[in-house]
Amino acid sequence: MNHTIKFKKPTQLTPLAPSLSAFLELAFRPLYLGGATWALIAIGLWIYAPQVLSGPLAGLAWHAHEMLWGFVATIAVAFLMTAGANWTGINPLKGSALAVACVLWLIARVGFLAGGNGLFQVAAAAELGFFLLAAVAMMRAVYQAKNARNYAVPWLLVGLGAADALYLLAARDGDYALLMQRFNAGLLVMALIALLIARRVIPFFAMRAVTGLTIPAQTRTGQVQLAACAAGVIFLLASVPMLTAIALGLAGMLALWQVVTWKPYAVRSNPLLWILYAGYTGLGIGLLLTALKAAGVTMPPALPVHMIAMAGFSVLIIGMLTRTALGHLGKPLATDRSMRASYLLVLIAVALRLTALAPTVFTLLALQLSAAAWMAAFALYLWRFAPLLIRPRT
Repeated sequence: MNHTIKFKKPTQLTPLAPSLSAFLELAFRPLYLGGATWALIAIGLWIYAPQVLSGPLAGLAWHAHEMLWGFVATIAVAFLMTAGANWTGINPLKGSALAVACVLWLIARVGFLAGGNGLFQVAAAAELGFFLLAAVAMMRAVYQAKNARNYAVPWLLVGLGAADALYLLAARDGDYALLMQRFNAGLLVMALIALLIARRVIPFFAMRAVTGLTIPAQTRTGQVQLAACAAGVIFLLASVPMLTAIALGLAGMLALWQVVTWKPYAVRSNPLLWILYAGYTGLGIGLLLTALKAAGVTMPPALPVHMIAMAGFSVLIIGMLTRTALGHLGKPLATDRSMRASYLLVLIAVALRLTALAPTVFTLLALQLSAAAWMAAFALYLWRFAPLLIRPRT
């Protein structure tokens, strides 16, 4: 008896339609999209159209604020809200509450950019509402789940918002010296959050991706490191430079020691991992430079800030934006050419920006090329991931 086997041509999968409910399902979707878009716009305005930056939060004050609280802290909130769902089994921020957070964030961005005392006050209230909402949402999740390991996380968000409030008060009063002290305090609170997150997830990601790789937990050094960084914030606000230097120097040295124990050679062929290792290394070096500056060592004033913010936060962010989005969207944990190009462009932007800190005939050119590379990196990210972020998980 003859049997005929018929093969059907595989059908092409039709992309799922954009969905508002999916978009507001987890915080990383709208806040990764908003944060990456703002990273591109904010640098473009600062470098190529600084004349539009006027009002109570203008010029350098606007640039510093928007890159730290408008971009970096936004991505941190997105990650913590999303990770909090895994840590506790309770999604801290979703649906209408997440939509409210996004509206508050957007009002802040437009208000600070538009200028004028009235809009400045509206923007400040909206931004502080954003951080307060995030802190309360995380607090509800971790305490309801009795997730003791993360009881401190909501208070770190409170600290981030408090540093923002102090910065905005100094900006309103036009006190530049106080403004920079409070910016540095906010930068160190953000460094504390970055150390906490990265020390947890980087070894976890590495051991999952590299067969047979074992990495020590570094629990004790991590606790000492976080305590040292927190002490650095307190000593900075109390204007005790030598104690600030000791605390931040310890935090930075421990970060570099942790990278060594994470066996970086084992991840050299995995871009999703080595970009995170590079960012954590940049953060450690930035903390050490901040310590040296506090101790009185002469260096370009903006060097420690840009080492922490660009070589540290921004390199970590471009890696986290891709790695965590792939994981939560159900995509294979592998990079394509656009992702690898975005990593390279961010690294080029960092190198050129640090080069531009030295006053030479090439300073302006290096600054402009750095901005172009930065904008191209985040444009690539948006081109690759925006269509995925607005659709349901496959």
